[in-house]
Amino acid sequence: MNIKEAARKEELLESGHRLCAGCSESIIVRQVFMALRGPTIVTEATGCLEVATTIDPYTSWKLPWIHSAFENAAATATGIDVAFRVFKRKGRSKYEQVDVLAFGGDGATYDIGFQALSGAIERGDDFLYVLYDNEAYMNTGIQRSGGTPRGASTTTTPPGKAIPGKPQYKKPIDLIIAAHGDCYVATASPAYWKDLIEKARKGIEKDGPGFLHAISPCPRGWRYDMQSTIELARLAVETCYFPLWEYDGEYKLTGRSARIADKPELKKPLEDFIKPQGRFRHLFRPENKEVLDALQDDVDSYWERLLQLVSCVK
Repeated sequence: MNIKEAARKEELLESGHRLCAGCSESIIVRQVFMALRGPTIVTEATGCLEVATTIDPYTSWKLPWIHSAFENAAATATGIDVAFRVFKRKGRSKYEQVDVLAFGGDGATYDIGFQALSGAIERGDDFLYVLYDNEAYMNTGIQRSGGTPRGASTTTTPPGKAIPGKPQYKKPIDLIIAAHGDCYVATASPAYWKDLIEKARKGIEKDGPGFLHAISPCPRGWRYDMQSTIELARLAVETCYFPLWEYDGEYKLTGRSARIADKPELKKPLEDFIKPQGRFRHLFRPENKEVLDALQDDVDSYWERLLQLVSCVK
């Protein structure tokens, strides 16, 4: 796709929303919208993005938009896809193609909405699901989710004598989705905007389901200075905490992650990513070194698993 043409497109997420200063969600949405190819309908799960952009009677969305509950954004996308195909078959649509997008946070994707998402992908429904992953239930009070990394402090996993933050690892949601088979799956970071836009377009053009997993730094939940959002989104990739890759029948590392695979010395220490974040501050106490090491092991294991998957197709 032509990036210059994409940059000249009309902004379809209007300013004036009430997302927190420094929030990356609106950046991700705008980058995804640069990949649109024509008429589009959006469905969105309950979450930060939904409540902050559609406070009645106002909306920031300048295209058809449907609010879904936490658990059924993917099911709603299925309904839109099927309805359009029926209208087209009956000659009741003036459009040859209508693209369907679903947006959901980690709570609506890793946990509450996973059943509907898995079912839609298994059926081969034609839409792009975009996960903006801020790694906790930020909208309802910063509770832990399946996307929260090991050791992170949340309101339901506060570090103390009982537990040193969340005891469990971050669920590998993108690998789980890829295991469904015929689906386009990709990870992305708003710091690498060209990579994100191109992957969004591939997911939209896929004849069937697409899944775009974008890391979404949150100043409020991660507890960092709001001007550091893009820097943290970049460090997530550079430390291999959040590698960039895609799957469409075979696994492929992209962008910075592909360069790190070729030159491992480019990989930055994990501490560069987690030290600026208050949610990990307790991990640097001597008594929590085990947890810090376990988090590093989680990151290394995921990276090595990706390298193995990529090497299988070389």
